Amino acid sequence: MAILAIVWLAASVEIAAYHGHPVPSIADGIVGATLLICGMLAWRLQSARAVGALMLLTGGTWLLGTLVPAALLLHRGPLVHLHISYPTGRLRRPLAIVTVAVAYVTAIVEPWARNDWLTLAVAVLIAAAAVDVFVRTSGPARKAGRPALAAALAFAGVLALGAIDRLAGWGAGLAMLLLYDTVVAAVAIVLLLDLRFGRWVDATVADLVIGLGGEASASLQAQLRRAMGDPSAVVGYWAPEIGSYVDDAGTPLRLPADPRTRVVTYVEDNGAPLAALVHDPAVARDPELLTAVSAAARLAVTNVRLRAGIRDRATRLAASRRRIVEAADRQRRDLETELAAGTVDRLATVARLLDAADVDGVDDIKAELEDARTDLVDFAHGVRPAALTAGGLGAALPLLANRSPVPVALTVRIDRAPAAVEACVYFVCAEALTNVIKHASATRVDIEVSLRDDQVRTSVTDDGTGGANLLSGTGLRGLADRVEALGGTLTVSSGRGDGTTVVATVPAG
Repeated sequence: MAILAIVWLAASVEIAAYHGHPVPSIADGIVGATLLICGMLAWRLQSARAVGALMLLTGGTWLLGTLVPAALLLHRGPLVHLHISYPTGRLRRPLAIVTVAVAYVTAIVEPWARNDWLTLAVAVLIAAAAVDVFVRTSGPARKAGRPALAAALAFAGVLALGAIDRLAGWGAGLAMLLLYDTVVAAVAIVLLLDLRFGRWVDATVADLVIGLGGEASASLQAQLRRAMGDPSAVVGYWAPEIGSYVDDAGTPLRLPADPRTRVVTYVEDNGAPLAALVHDPAVARDPELLTAVSAAARLAVTNVRLRAGIRDRATRLAASRRRIVEAADRQRRDLETELAAGTVDRLATVARLLDAADVDGVDDIKAELEDARTDLVDFAHGVRPAALTAGGLGAALPLLANRSPVPVALTVRIDRAPAAVEACVYFVCAEALTNVIKHASATRVDIEVSLRDDQVRTSVTDDGTGGANLLSGTGLRGLADRVEALGGTLTVSSGRGDGTTVVATVPAG
């Protein structure tokens, strides 16, 4: 019935505007009816409604131009829009946007529309924009774009040929008119057939995948709405902890019960529920598109979950490494306290008892005892200096520098920090200084500790022989692991003969 109504409308318009030329009138009516019928059939394909709307607009302005001479060329605007934006109905390339804008403006302004030189320029612009859109695509989208390219070039060619005929005075007006009508009608039919049987679904899905392009899952719903041509489509994500689907905000999604109003398409991953697409029943009448869109949604949701899982595991791993470092520091602190309060004090007591004893060789025993006590104190300081616990880096680092046989220039610009951070900075300085003493043959060491932008930055620089790197031993590598466990970084710069610089940066919080 709708097709018959369109045919009756086109015939009525041509009869009302008939001026005694049957062939042009019949051809004109056929083209108008063809555009409207193709537009109506394309509109029924839910995801191709943008294309259908442009075809209907072209057909409507075509018949309007038959009745109103001033609107004779008004159809060129939507027709060019159709060619350049097929099959998605959207314009992405700047040249395409400019071309369509020029086509609409020149079609609306009648003197411009009838200017043959301007028409020739528009034809060249259409061809250039169509080629630009085609060469910027690849894979399935390029294969699907071939009909659009052919249609745009055919229309640009016949538009240019008509303008050249009038400029050159060939006098082939009727032949050019019939050729123009034939191309316009043929293009509409070819594009409709391509929508129904061609690879336009590949282009739509390729456009969808490009649009997703790693964006957050919140944009998935908007992208799927455009791909399916359903502005009310909703995406639900499976939440295993509650055993139901939720929306982007995490609210449980109520799935419709009446398939006559809304249809649910379930997306699974190896048999496990992943997502649910709630859409218009008309989308289900295009199973090829629905299958392809579901596959794209599966890929997008799976990727989002994988990235979220990786981030979660990385966060938990970093937290675990930090807890291990903090636990080790607590054990060091407890051991240092136990040594200082227990064993060292007992040795001091023994030394006092020996002072009161009158035994041969007691002096040698006292000397050995003092050496043991000194070694034990040094060991306790190496585990974790008591000064670090009591006074922080400002108290512990000067003691470390004073014990160094290599002169140390020390600068500390930080107050107290978390215990784990203070221990990390202290052991970076201690290990770096030990390496200098053992291997660098240096005459000077500069140590600087400062707080910058909530980061504790530690720099240890010597003027020694250089050649150190993170892979040369376990000391620096162990320091790097400790620093990284706290979310920081450690770098070593050490050219042969240029000295060594160890820089550690650790978050202060």
